[in-house]
Amino acid sequence: PDPKYVEAMRRGIARLAAGEPVQYVLGEWDFRSLTLTCDRRALIPRPETEELVTRVLKCLESRANGGVPVVVDVGTGTGAIVLSLAQEFKGDAAFLGTDVSEDAIALAQENAAKCGLADRVKFAVADGLDDFDEPECIDVIVSNPPYIESAVCDALDPRVRDYEPRLALDGGATGLDFYDRYLGDALNILKPGGAVFFEIGEGQGGALAKLMADYGFADVKIEKDFAGHDRYASGVLA
Repeated sequence: PDPKYVEAMRRGIARLAAGEPVQYVLGEWDFRSLTLTCDRRALIPRPETEELVTRVLKCLESRANGGVPVVVDVGTGTGAIVLSLAQEFKGDAAFLGTDVSEDAIALAQENAAKCGLADRVKFAVADGLDDFDEPECIDVIVSNPPYIESAVCDALDPRVRDYEPRLALDGGATGLDFYDRYLGDALNILKPGGAVFFEIGEGQGGALAKLMADYGFADVKIEKDFAGHDRYASGVLA
């Protein structure tokens, strides 16, 4: 075999032996129908998040005759969620992915180009939903935000704790900081009847349902992943 390939394999094995996630060592990972570049600039896409995309797609398909929906993926990371939505939704829609991390947005843009979706999805560096000035301009907000309690982050598996960006993991003292903030902002920028979809931590279903109801969202649903854990929260702005 070519010595350069042997050396590359040795380097990869050494990285794995040191605890680095295989997704980062390989440099790419499959998510639904897409193969995404994957590195330490963003969280590794998880299988559970694929089901979050399924739920948003069903919502978009049910609204297909209501004009061109505007969909925002907050904390887009690799772009996995919004790129999959753009790839699989066959109707007209405007897709935007935002992230506070410039590195993550650069990675998401690379993935958009790699997947042939650069013309269908726009990306922007933004801190949450603060930069939307126009009221009632968005149909669907989707997010897999940081939801791990700050105190728990240091006890995570070293493959997660030492390699994946803490910014994408730490959800504050209760793990609910970002949901609280995004729901409050959503009140101003969602169209009437607009929907929110979140991935949540397995012990957060009850707290999220109460928080969403307190903010005035209706048809609140907490749904489980394939392992039987609370994993998805959704609601409609009444």
